[in-house]
Amino acid sequence: MSQSESVVTLAPVDASITEARPRSAQATVLNGSFIMIVAMMLVNLFNFAYNVVMARMLGPAAFGNINAAVTLLLMASCISLAFQLVCAKFVARGHVDSAKAAVVHNLLGKAWKVSLAVGAVLFAAQKPVASYLNVPSPWIIGLLAIGIAAYAPLGVKRGAMQGVCAFPRLGINFVLEAMTRFFVGAGLVVAGYGVLGAVGAISAAVIAACFLPRLPRQLRVEPGAAETLTLAEAIQAIVFFIGQVIINNIDILLVKHFFPSDPAGIYAAISQIGRLLYFAAWFGVVNAMFPVAAAAGTEKNKNKAHGISLPLLLVAALSILFIAVAAIFPHMIMGVIFGSRFIDIGWLLALYAIGTGLYSLSVVFIAYEMSRRIANTGWLQLMFSGALVLGIGLFHGSLREVIMVRIVLMAVMLALVSVPFLRGHQQSELPAEAA
Repeated sequence: MSQSESVVTLAPVDASITEARPRSAQATVLNGSFIMIVAMMLVNLFNFAYNVVMARMLGPAAFGNINAAVTLLLMASCISLAFQLVCAKFVARGHVDSAKAAVVHNLLGKAWKVSLAVGAVLFAAQKPVASYLNVPSPWIIGLLAIGIAAYAPLGVKRGAMQGVCAFPRLGINFVLEAMTRFFVGAGLVVAGYGVLGAVGAISAAVIAACFLPRLPRQLRVEPGAAETLTLAEAIQAIVFFIGQVIINNIDILLVKHFFPSDPAGIYAAISQIGRLLYFAAWFGVVNAMFPVAAAAGTEKNKNKAHGISLPLLLVAALSILFIAVAAIFPHMIMGVIFGSRFIDIGWLLALYAIGTGLYSLSVVFIAYEMSRRIANTGWLQLMFSGALVLGIGLFHGSLREVIMVRIVLMAVMLALVSVPFLRGHQQSELPAEAA
């Protein structure tokens, strides 16, 4: 699954519009959330089908090679997601179509320069990268670099559609990418192209989504004067998504480096299942929380822990349910989805789900702070992403040990990111106690 999907949840809401026409704003959020949830269900269906077909047709070793390429794409997605978030916020703030179009035009130029540079560097370094990840052919990395060369502009396009609340068009864009990856990938694998065909389909899907569908008509006008893009907003987006992408994906690359092909492929399959919990929490809960918290984040109540308790309870309940199912039916889940060669996993799936649940709760706190101000907890997340790299680098005697490193670090991070909320809750209770 593409980590670039996660940002659609951060649909910005103009506070003045919320105050002036609360019913209209609420209707927009509800309708948009429904459309995006349906779109994400289709995206997850196609992504899941892609992974199942690749795992069953090619086996654990080849599936591990494909997943290494997918993980590299997700690592690069922090750039695309940062462009998307910044574009969405500033397009939404524009008062006229020409100002919105100017934001898109300005960011597209920057995105193409950055994306082409990243793609060129990866293409030039395909041999050492392939050697580090133990993939059989450097062309696997070279083909992926072609898709990455269009990834940041895709983020700008999605941010533009998100900023004007063009949710049907945005949903179509995500579904188109997932559908292209599945059908082209399955066709190329059946035709005998193996891992190269599967990875080539990933790049083809990114390129297709970069151009289809077109931007809404209101963004295709002559660009005018636009609000100056603030460095603080850009840094916040970059820091948050770099940390998020590393935490969600770096363990797969490190396992691919430290372990033989078969256990690395099994770990990749476990991560595919385990990360479904994170995406469910992100799309289903944070999607609803973020615009409401942003609209409520006025100077008067900025220190109050308003609107976060219910999302935390929902994510906690979702995590407990997911962990319980993973603990009771691990062999059935892995066998039905990936085949009999993936069922010898013991408690690994449940343990991975525990780490994912802890991280999902942390993201609720971080996204809540981002919706109301520049998020300091984003930097804390970035520090823990580095600690995860160091921890796995030191402790990787078994797959279980790798997952335990993840659980311990995510538990500590959850405890730390909850501190601002606890302080805000205590401050909001003081007047009542004094009374």
